[in-house]
Amino acid sequence: MSKAFCTQQEYQGFQKYLEDTCGIVLGDNKQYLVSSRLTKVFTEYSLGSLGDLLTKLNSGIVRGLRERIIEAMTTNETSWFRDNYPYDMLMETLLPELAKTKRNMPIKVWSAACSSGQEPYSISMITQEFQQKNPGALPGDVQVTGTDISPAILSEAKEGVYDNLAVIRGLSPERTQRFFTQKEHKWQINPDVKRRISFRELNLMQSYTLLGRFDIIFCRNVLIYFSAESKSDILSRMAKALNPGGYLFLGGSESIANYSDDFELVRMPRGVVYKVK
Repeated sequence: MSKAFCTQQEYQGFQKYLEDTCGIVLGDNKQYLVSSRLTKVFTEYSLGSLGDLLTKLNSGIVRGLRERIIEAMTTNETSWFRDNYPYDMLMETLLPELAKTKRNMPIKVWSAACSSGQEPYSISMITQEFQQKNPGALPGDVQVTGTDISPAILSEAKEGVYDNLAVIRGLSPERTQRFFTQKEHKWQINPDVKRRISFRELNLMQSYTLLGRFDIIFCRNVLIYFSAESKSDILSRMAKALNPGGYLFLGGSESIANYSDDFELVRMPRGVVYKVK
């Protein structure tokens, strides 16, 4: 898509559509991003301009187009055990603490905007490693709910099959051998890792009520895409989705400052986490 296919008015219309649909704020000079991410969609639907796209989106008559746009504009890079410290904190502090308070009840974790599944599967892997080091310490085990707005990316997450390039992004050879089964040139997540996880389609701008309540929420590197108003709304509803004393992990460059009074910052040797008040 060249500049000829994207007038300023069309771009502003697309900005509004994206924010109204899924809350994501697109910067004023991100035409190059739209161009690169929507090239396949333009070819697939024989679109000549961003104006053509908006016309079809607003008509609502082109089946699957809305989902394809959301998928293209929200699918982000992800990796296993991203930044490491949240998983170290799970292993060293949060799982031992919650194991005592939950007793025989499962520890419930929500991985929001989980993309192709690396984050929820990493949580399940660290749980398994904790159980191996502490036999009998988690009688209720851990239940992980992974959500994403894109049905297509959730389908990949549920399948749990990854190519070599995806596997090497954050996984040691030891963990790869322990938690995956190699099938030709792909790697399949083992059933003992998958069994803790359920995946559900969810737009973070919609209600979380049907998800239930959680002890830990991972919402990492997600809020940076939303407006200040939407950030406040999401954080407020996530606070309500946490059990008393529950924890929230954000991305390393994210903060709740100016957006929420529902959490207190907790500093630990490995990093920071937010605890609901």
